[in-house]
Amino acid sequence: QVQLVESGGGSVQAGGSLRLSCTVYGHIHSTYCMGWFRQAPGKEREGVATIERDGTINYPNSVKGRFTISKDNAKNTLYLQMNALKPEDTAMYYCAASPVAGDLEGRYLEVWGQGTLVTVSS
Repeated sequence: QVQLVESGGGSVQAGGSLRLSCTVYGHIHSTYCMGWFRQAPGKEREGVATIERDGTINYPNSVKGRFTISKDNAKNTLYLQMNALKPEDTAMYYCAASPVAGDLEGRYLEVWGQGTLVTVSS
């Protein structure tokens, strides 16, 4: 059984930074795409970053240049460094795994965590 546990959320002012972490407990096949997704109240889920086994990374335009996804395989941990945060980045952030490469839309997610809340005030 696989469990993803996110941490690092919090409240920051616009322009601030946060670093989210997602620790993977159990085994996820190495070919799986890992990613970060977010969902704000009343809005659809949005992918903010994905990373493949070979290191290929995808971001939507809304976060490109501000967010950086990375992983530490030795620690079974996925990270999301978020800089220059904006109020519109306020959402619950989830990490997830997908068997489909580049699944930024999150259509094929097979496992995800409980989420960590990010609140950005103006």
